[in-house]
Amino acid sequence: MSGRGKSSGKKTVSRSSKAGLQFPVGRIARFLKAGKYATRVGAGAPVYLAAVLEYLAAEVLELAGNASRDNKKTRIVPRHIQLAVRNDEELSRLLGQVTIANGGVLPNIHTVLLPKKTGVTAGKPGKAGSPE
Repeated sequence: MSGRGKSSGKKTVSRSSKAGLQFPVGRIARFLKAGKYATRVGAGAPVYLAAVLEYLAAEVLELAGNASRDNKKTRIVPRHIQLAVRNDEELSRLLGQVTIANGGVLPNIHTVLLPKKTGVTAGKPGKAGSPE
């Protein structure tokens, strides 16, 4: 069959599988074109962007999975993502202005709010609070 178009003998292979990625390279290419970030989009740009996004997602999910395991849970909830992001210095800088819905805050008690340590030991009364 010598017609136009692609030959029907070959199986189509996605650009994501060619690049060894899980994130959709074709969809990201479409978004880059539709977003009018530039008049033309190179062939490598969506592959690179998909790889970067996949790496960031994997990093966040790994840390959130560790946080959920620390809390003896099997499911990742927004609280675990918040703990993962805020405890990682680089991710915290990247997502510094981002609010994670239902994430809560990091557990933190300011040192001035903690009760003062009185050096009272057994057998030596009067030494702890005396202003000498």
